[in-house]
Amino acid sequence: MALFDLEKHFAFYGAYHGNPINIFIHMIFVWPIFFTALVLLSFTPSLIQLPPQITELLNPFVGNLVLNSGFFLTLFYALFYVCLDVKAGSLAAVLCFMCWVGSSCLAKQLGYSLAWKVVLAAQLFCWTGQFVGHGVFEKRAPALLDNLSQAFLMAPFFVLFEALQFCGYEPYPGFHSRVQTQIDSNVNEWKSKKNKKIT
Repeated sequence: MALFDLEKHFAFYGAYHGNPINIFIHMIFVWPIFFTALVLLSFTPSLIQLPPQITELLNPFVGNLVLNSGFFLTLFYALFYVCLDVKAGSLAAVLCFMCWVGSSCLAKQLGYSLAWKVVLAAQLFCWTGQFVGHGVFEKRAPALLDNLSQAFLMAPFFVLFEALQFCGYEPYPGFHSRVQTQIDSNVNEWKSKKNKKIT
């Protein structure tokens, strides 16, 4: 799968998310998983020390934010999404950085001893919701069982893209119809393999 091939990424992910209730469940739970993961990463040490002059200059705007692994994960996600699609990716990048800032602030308020418990509870709740969505409504195992990295990387962007699609957004004319054709083909192939295993 080409790294920045938007159609291929969405055709893969979309083949596992066709049921409207499952899609809605993912829209509710995917971004909190990303956010709470960043809460834990807020406790990692700084990987880059900014000069004191820059820190003082930025402090009134961003507070004591640390350029730790949470920041660089956020930066990676944001840049990847922008490379996939400039408009939707830019919105996703802004949301990623809002999550980073918010998670850093929450982590400072909670402290590690409470934060990891909150994160664990939130992650368990959100993952359970998604597995219920797949088991009860989609009737297909999650994408992460077939492609772990692609599912984790694309999930936040995919659910945002789904929301934008409801508002009529399309990165270029014919995108959705071309992706839907690939999704239908992938689903038919999966059903065929499933039927062969049953017989």
